[in-house]
Amino acid sequence: MTEGQDVDRTGRAPGPDESYDPAIRIVHYDPAWPEMFEREAAAVRAALGSVAVRVDHVGSTAVPGLDAKPIIDIQVSVASMEPVNAYRRPLEGLGYLYVLHPDFPDFPFLGKPTARPRTHHIHICAAGGPHERRHLAVRDFLRAHPEEVAAYAAFKRVIAERHPGDRLAYMARKDRYVVDLERRALDWQ
Repeated sequence: MTEGQDVDRTGRAPGPDESYDPAIRIVHYDPAWPEMFEREAAAVRAALGSVAVRVDHVGSTAVPGLDAKPIIDIQVSVASMEPVNAYRRPLEGLGYLYVLHPDFPDFPFLGKPTARPRTHHIHICAAGGPHERRHLAVRDFLRAHPEEVAAYAAFKRVIAERHPGDRLAYMARKDRYVVDLERRALDWQ
């Protein structure tokens, strides 16, 4: 184990497929999050050049007033998902870990730093595709509906408190809520 690497409840570093994640906690909205996004987005744009069609701040930290896990979500839209190394290698050079989820091969994910807890997530998607649209729709819907922000924050707090540090349980409980939120956001859009 390297110095500064996080450990789980058993005192060992969590593996990429393990449930424990110390970042599964909800904190009050931090007005510094947009600036943190801008700094990282500038590095991402510089590393990717013309490969990045768009670089957007998405997820809960992109919504003013929304309590969230303290992780900046960045969506990078690309003209083509292939070749993967066109975005993978430059982002790994910035300290990101590339993760391909078998259920979502068309939606690669990268986390920084490579060990948990992570401070940044990057979601790669096809420009103009459904993943790009749904993330932007949810962000914009929440920005326009403060009552939704309050309800979503309360829901996330409850499940984070019920499943402290349990990434898989947190995600499973949040999934149904997010699917409904995405549907409403896309209808609103």
